[in-house]
Amino acid sequence: MPVQTPEKLLQDVRVTLPTPGYDHLLSQEALTFLVLLQRKFDERIQNLLAARQQRQAKIDAGALPGFLDETRHIRESDWKIAGTPKDLLDRRVEITGPVDRKMVINALNSGSSVYMADFEDATTPTWSNLLEGQSNLIAAVRRTLNYESPEGKSYKLNKSVATLIVRPRGLHLPEKHLLIDNRPMRGALFDFGLHLFHNAGELLARGTGPYFYLPKLESHLESRLWNDVFVFSQDYLGLKQGTIKATVLIETFAAAFEMDEILYEMRDHIVGLNCGRWDYIFSFIKLLRNKPEYVLPDRAQVTMASHFLNAYSQLLIRTCHRRGAHAMGGMAAQIPVKNDTAANDLAMAKVKEDKLREVRNGHDGTWVAHPGLIPVAMDVFNKHMPSANQINNQRADVQVTEQDLLQVSKGSITESGLRRNISVAIQYMEAWLGGQGCVPINNLMEDAATAEIARAQLWQWVRHPGGMLSDGRQITLTLIRSVITEELEKIREQVGESRFKQGHYGLAARLLDEITSSNEFTDFLTVVAYEYLD
Repeated sequence: MPVQTPEKLLQDVRVTLPTPGYDHLLSQEALTFLVLLQRKFDERIQNLLAARQQRQAKIDAGALPGFLDETRHIRESDWKIAGTPKDLLDRRVEITGPVDRKMVINALNSGSSVYMADFEDATTPTWSNLLEGQSNLIAAVRRTLNYESPEGKSYKLNKSVATLIVRPRGLHLPEKHLLIDNRPMRGALFDFGLHLFHNAGELLARGTGPYFYLPKLESHLESRLWNDVFVFSQDYLGLKQGTIKATVLIETFAAAFEMDEILYEMRDHIVGLNCGRWDYIFSFIKLLRNKPEYVLPDRAQVTMASHFLNAYSQLLIRTCHRRGAHAMGGMAAQIPVKNDTAANDLAMAKVKEDKLREVRNGHDGTWVAHPGLIPVAMDVFNKHMPSANQINNQRADVQVTEQDLLQVSKGSITESGLRRNISVAIQYMEAWLGGQGCVPINNLMEDAATAEIARAQLWQWVRHPGGMLSDGRQITLTLIRSVITEELEKIREQVGESRFKQGHYGLAARLLDEITSSNEFTDFLTVVAYEYLD
C-alpha cells in the first residue's frame, strides 16, 4: 500500500474555528500525527464506550460489579511495573489546576513536587482554552512562559519548578473543533497528542519526560488501549519504548475491581494509581443508580472515613506497592479562608486530618487544589514519610472484599444538603459554561467531579424510597424544582442583577432540571453542556 502524502492524509480534516495566534499548534506535521491517532484508535474507543453501556445494562438487570474471574491469574501472580523515572520517585504533594497562563506559572512555582496540568475536570474545553493551554505548556517546558496581570504584576517561572504531568480529557469527550472524516476527534487523543508532539523532545532534553495522568478509565481493556496509543506514538515520533509514563486515576467504581489488571496492561509505561475520590463517589452513584439499596446520604457525610472509600484507598495502596508502583492520595478541596481566622483554622485542620489518614495508610503522596495548602500537606508527609515514598510498605495486612467496596455509607439526607447540591451544581455549571472549569464555592475548590456528585444525587434521591429528607419529606421533582427556583434567587441576590443577567445561571438551572427529571441517567453533564460552548 503506498504511503499517503501529508496533503492527501489531511484532505478530510477540518478545523471549525479560527486559531489566531496558535497556528503553530496545528501545523501540518502536528495535524498529521493527530489524524493518525484518530484513525487508528477511534473505532476501538467506540467499542470500549459501547462496552461501558453493556456493563451498565447488566448492573441494571441485577448484577453487581466484582473482581474478574478471567484475570485471576494476573492478580495472583508475581510481577512488577517496569520502573519509575527519577523525577517521579518523590511525589509527596501534587497541585492540580487548569492550564491558564497565571495558573501554570503559579503551580510550577508553588513548591509542590508535581503540577498536574488539567485539560479535563478543571478546564472548560472551549477552543480558546485548549489552544491557550497547549501554548502555555510549550512555553513552560522551554522556561519562556511569563504573565503580566492587569494590575501590572509580573509572573515568570523560577529556576526550579515542579515536575509537569498533563491530564487529557476522558475517552468519552469529543473535540468538535477538529473534524476528521466528518467526525469530531477524540478529546483525549487531541490533548495527549498535541502535548506529546510539541514537547516530548524538549522534556527529554531537560532531563524529564512526557508524563500523563489518565482519567476515568473503567476497565483494563481501556488501559490496554492507552498502552497501545503510547507504543504507536513512541514509534511514530522516534521515542524509545517506555519513554511515556502514566499515572491512572482510579476514579470509576468499575476500575476499583481491576487495579491489578490496569497496572499489568500498562506495566511498561505506568508508574502509579491515584485515588480520584470525588469522581469515584460520582461513579459509585452512576453505576448503582437503579438500585434503591445504594442511595447515598448528603455529600458532606460521604468522607474518606466511610468504609467503602477507606477500603478502596487501602486496596489501591496494597495493589500498587505489591507491583512497585506509587499509590497517590486524593484531593483536599479546601482553600484558605480570608478574613475569617476561625474558618481558616478549621479548613486547615480538615486538610491535616485528611493527609494524616493518607500518609498513615501508606499513600506515597497527595493532591491539593490551592498553593496555600501545600505547606500543610508537605509538613504532614515530611514528618511521616521521611523517604521518597512508601512503596516498601506492602500492606500485606489489607484484605479488601467485594462486599467492602459495595458497603454503602450510612447517614441522612438533609434539606441543607439538598440545597447545597442544587446551589453548587448551578454555580459550577454557570462558571463552566462561561469558560471557567475550576471554581471556588463555599470555601471549597469545586471542579466538574463535585458538580457531577451533586446532580447525580438529585437524580438518585428522586427515584428511590430512600430519597427522603431527615424531616420525613419525600424528595420529588416538585420539591427540587421549588428549591432550584429559591436557590437561583439567592444566587441572584449574592452576585447582583448585572452579573446574573450577563451570566449563564438560567441555562445552568434549566440543564440541571432537565438532567434531574430525565428518565435516563445522563452519563456526563459536561457532554450535555459541551453543546453550548464555542
